Amino acid sequence: MRILFSQLIFCCVLLTLPLPAVAQQGFEEILKAIVKIRATIPEDARTANILGKEREGHGVVIDSDGHVLTIGYLILEAESVEMIGPNEKSTSATVVGYDHSTGFGLIRAQKPVGIKPIQLGNSSELKEGAPILVVGYGGKDAIQAARIVSQRAFAGYWEYLIENAIFTVPPISNFGGAALIGPDGRLLGIGSLFTQITVQGMGSIPCNMFVPIDLLKPILNDLKTFGRTRAPSEPWLGLHAEEVHGRVIVIRTTPDGPAEKAGIKNGDVVLTVKGKPVKGLADFYRKVWALGNAGIEVPLNILQEIQIREIIIHSGDRYRYFKLKPIKRVDAIVSFN
Repeated sequence: MRILFSQLIFCCVLLTLPLPAVAQQGFEEILKAIVKIRATIPEDARTANILGKEREGHGVVIDSDGHVLTIGYLILEAESVEMIGPNEKSTSATVVGYDHSTGFGLIRAQKPVGIKPIQLGNSSELKEGAPILVVGYGGKDAIQAARIVSQRAFAGYWEYLIENAIFTVPPISNFGGAALIGPDGRLLGIGSLFTQITVQGMGSIPCNMFVPIDLLKPILNDLKTFGRTRAPSEPWLGLHAEEVHGRVIVIRTTPDGPAEKAGIKNGDVVLTVKGKPVKGLADFYRKVWALGNAGIEVPLNILQEIQIREIIIHSGDRYRYFKLKPIKRVDAIVSFN
């Protein structure tokens, strides 16, 4: 991807500020808590064609029981998960939980690991321009200094909305599940995407998006206990959409999903939700989710080719659509050390 000279200058200016204090201290404990995750997905999984059947990324040990936090798309519908810790030692792991709303995934070694966990920080206290570290698996070579360029809403094409997503520069390529570490050595976010955001006076800036750790705290016990949150599921339409000049355009419908069954087609433009005009992708999601829980009927006005149609979608629950494995409980102890 071509990066403009002004974008490079922007990143360089940010990185000339003092690095976080933790960068001058030892990294041994932090590095031990960052593990590699390899997941194998069955061929009949709903996400196999989109996300791949072999996935690899990072994870962070967050408690003494060996629970590892990662980005959920790495383990979604996995039939087997391998976790690699310090000194390249590996163990099999179990998918414990997945949360569609935040995108967090939680796994646990078949036998909890003897690694000191990273403590959770407060992502709400981050400021634009603040120095942080992005840490992946791989020792000191996997540490990169970065900056917070923005905290703002992020709307993903897969019916996903994070209100206070964290955007960092410069971007890294191996971002999936990477740890965002603050000056105090605490975990502030989990790496999710490579994307771009618009910065006033600079145009479009390449960056990474991290899911803020504050979103994990209210749901962590539910993920450990039930594999998902106990809150009712949001209505799921089963469509992928993008925003073009404020218009929401359908780019794909999920096979056998609610939108496909209702007659939504690629290229359709979403005009209204229950008579209320749609102003962008985030607004579209908010209006749909405000109607109620999964299973509710969602009336849309759609521009389909040259005709405006009213289409009612009977929303679904994506937890029932994806093939999620049942949770397995383990209580024995094993150590990577």
